[in-house]
Amino acid sequence: MKLPLLYDVALSLLLARGRQSLVAAVGVTFSITMFIALLSFMAGLNQLLDGLVLNRTPHVRLYNEVQPAPQQPIDRYTAPGPRQHNFIRSIRPRNELPRIHNAGAIIAALRHDPRVRGVAPKTQAQVFYNVGTINLTGTISGIEVEQENRLFAFGDYVVAGNLLSISTVSNSIILGKAAADLMLVGVGDIVQITTVKGNRVPLKVVGLFQSGILEVDKVQSYTSLLTAQKLLGEANNYVTDVQVKLHDFSLAPPLAREYAQRYDVQALDIQTANSQFETGTFIRTLISYTVGITLLIVAGFGIYNILNMMIYEKMDTIAIFKAIGFSGADVQRLFVAVALAIGLSGGAAGLLFGFGLSVLISYVPFHPASLPTVHFYPVSFNPVFYGIGAVFSLITTYLAGYFPARKASRVDPVDIIRGK
Repeated sequence: MKLPLLYDVALSLLLARGRQSLVAAVGVTFSITMFIALLSFMAGLNQLLDGLVLNRTPHVRLYNEVQPAPQQPIDRYTAPGPRQHNFIRSIRPRNELPRIHNAGAIIAALRHDPRVRGVAPKTQAQVFYNVGTINLTGTISGIEVEQENRLFAFGDYVVAGNLLSISTVSNSIILGKAAADLMLVGVGDIVQITTVKGNRVPLKVVGLFQSGILEVDKVQSYTSLLTAQKLLGEANNYVTDVQVKLHDFSLAPPLAREYAQRYDVQALDIQTANSQFETGTFIRTLISYTVGITLLIVAGFGIYNILNMMIYEKMDTIAIFKAIGFSGADVQRLFVAVALAIGLSGGAAGLLFGFGLSVLISYVPFHPASLPTVHFYPVSFNPVFYGIGAVFSLITTYLAGYFPARKASRVDPVDIIRGK
């Protein structure tokens, strides 16, 4: 049977059951709309939450942690034999500073590595913020501000002052906003800190930093690399951390092992440091896809029921079609075409409304106090979501129309006419 004739008959059937066809198309439209909006919003939320930590985390971190000596003096004095055992309690760590030895050469070598996008050294200093007679525990990170801003978008989290001031103003500090609120200080004020060696040093506040994690902002502050080294009373080659950003962060685990062995340091890759965030992202995405696909399946059942009722009510018409020369395959193609017409029209409208709803959500104001860089609800306009929605709408509606169409193709016109 010629396809144009089948399409004309399918259109006639759709118009004859116009209200039911419209309801089925609206069901597909609603399902696709919510599928697109839900996935777009959830993907945007995942990017926001992961970015709070992952964008501020190096792909590979090189450091030296205080560890007990692997070989104790008693082991050096007497080698244990088959009948001798040395039992040692309260093992003391080695008398070494938590610094990276030969840090300058390591940084230079990393910057010439083609797999590395950038390197940012850091010096960590434990201090006390002096507030009258009260001391608050804090951590000051000495950084190269240009590298920190380029690799970790440090400037996005500076909510007051100028981030470059710590490299131009001597003895200056960018204070965590939560710590500044506790001490009632702002940009231009002087804060007193005490180092672990007991030295009391005044620092000028040139900026306020807000990461979005309250407990971090209560203790974390930043200064220049040189100022942090002066606070610790160390030379200008004293570095406790080397932060490495890669062109491809999936290479972080093998490169961490390689760097640890090559430079005799400890190395931590981003996947190990933030595995819980990847798990949370996966679970949220899985829930979004599950809910969206469930909506599509429910819409498919609606189409299935409508086509079943249409076939039941059009038994006489199907018998006439077969009597005038329509084959079983023609009848099956006819009702599959009806289902696909509902799916195509409803799916196209759903993609359009889904995009519109996503745009609308992205313009809704959102000003969380802990996230200074966020002003609207996060939405991801990933084309993959629209492709998945279109494919699933076609598959669902095809299957919803195939089984009733197969039933219609097996109708015997003689039995129908004899029954009448």
